[in-house]
Amino acid sequence: MRVVSLVPSLTEAVAESAPGVLVGATDWCERPAGLAVTRIGGTKNPDPAAVVALRPDLVLANEEENREPDLAALRAAGLDVLVTHVRDLPGAFRELERVLRACGRTRPRWLDEAEAAWAAVTPAAYRTAVVPVWRRPWMVLGRDTFAGDLLARLGVRNAYEDHAERYPRVPVEELRDAGADLVVLPDEPYRFSAQDGPEAFPGLPAALVSGRHLTWYGPSLAEAPRVLRAALG
Repeated sequence: MRVVSLVPSLTEAVAESAPGVLVGATDWCERPAGLAVTRIGGTKNPDPAAVVALRPDLVLANEEENREPDLAALRAAGLDVLVTHVRDLPGAFRELERVLRACGRTRPRWLDEAEAAWAAVTPAAYRTAVVPVWRRPWMVLGRDTFAGDLLARLGVRNAYEDHAERYPRVPVEELRDAGADLVVLPDEPYRFSAQDGPEAFPGLPAALVSGRHLTWYGPSLAEAPRVLRAALG
């Protein structure tokens, strides 16, 4: 089996569960550390010729991470492309099982551990948060997102969960007046930090969280409840 992954979280999931099947991954696929595969460009600009040259049996993609024209080009070259669709935690678990079955592997232990960890989560109280994912321009979590579902399970309601768009652009002045109790700042896709982000929301508590634990679906899901809850305070 030869697999190329265009999604960092799926790269980690497959590398951990099916050692040896990955032959290619994007430049952004940083986990697991030391992964020795051919790099085929970014998630938004993969090199189709480089992917085809690897002769994969399967290419793994995601509706948000990857662009449809790139996937269409790979299909036109005769490659089998599996596209994941993840909008909530149950969907992530289902898609991970589908991906690993397609790679010829049985259900891994870490997936059982992840489901058990999230099943044990009981939010103590609910807060409302603004959750930026980009700056210049400001973009936030909107409706129907995986990260928003994880936060809700931890007792943090997304202030823009009813927005018409999934990742709306909202002026920072409007974000400050959204009636939130908290601003949640992940370190990806934009790398918010203590020096870059909290200052835009004076007087509002800021929680700096791991983007990998908030937005990735893979082995990180097993420890995500503990890591995110600690960061959210």
